[in-house]
Amino acid sequence: RDRRDIAMPQQFTQLAGATAAAKALAPTACTTIEEVGSTGVGALTLGFLALAVTTVVMVAKAANADAERRKYYFCNTFICGVATFAYFAMLSGQGWTAIAGCRQFFYARYIDWAITTPLLILDLGLVAGQDFVTIAAVCGADILMIVAGYMGAVSVVTTVKWFWFLFGMAMFLPVVYSLARTFRETVITRKDPEMIELYGKIAWLTIIMWCFYPMVWLFSEGFASFSVSFEVCAYALVDILSKAVLGFMVMSAHDTLGVAGNSASREYV
Repeated sequence: RDRRDIAMPQQFTQLAGATAAAKALAPTACTTIEEVGSTGVGALTLGFLALAVTTVVMVAKAANADAERRKYYFCNTFICGVATFAYFAMLSGQGWTAIAGCRQFFYARYIDWAITTPLLILDLGLVAGQDFVTIAAVCGADILMIVAGYMGAVSVVTTVKWFWFLFGMAMFLPVVYSLARTFRETVITRKDPEMIELYGKIAWLTIIMWCFYPMVWLFSEGFASFSVSFEVCAYALVDILSKAVLGFMVMSAHDTLGVAGNSASREYV
């Protein structure tokens, strides 16, 4: 009985210690939040307008294109259309929350990426003539990469945050390899110099731009070295280049896309 009386205070002490440790890991209430400034708002506006205009142009081109070319325009329409919605949400003060460090975090961007980056991979796969099983596998790795980036951004425990970052990079590497090697080998087998050149341009634009995303993440959601406004500006620039500019590059190859589709059709006949 005396032993139990001695053990009880020790248990309460251990419980209190565990509770204190849990509270130390929990995010503290923010009295002020670092939010996007006027420069960041300007970047969001520019991103919204650029992507919205590109969406309208792609819809117009799809309406007047044949079935072979229309699939590329539809793909780019939804890429830029979803991104336009995301930028409108962020510009309207929606789609964000406060994360550790009392920093504004736009989760709307991750919803955008979870939809648009697989569509970009599909777009590249269509140009390369890649089989849909491989395209689906690369899209799966890409979605896991986006999920890992989101989980890392909202993580409170620093160690957990960097594990999520490593998980995301582990998924990023096979995506880049597939775009740089697997898809390229497929488009080369088509023996169409113009399609090979087109794929080379849009694939390397995509790879280079996508390499900037983890770099921005490191110094914004990761180390919190960048201001929220600088983060928004950096992401907006990369989004415009990897989505709107890529869409116009595909559109500029309008004649090439039709010829490639017709030659592919003749080969299957």
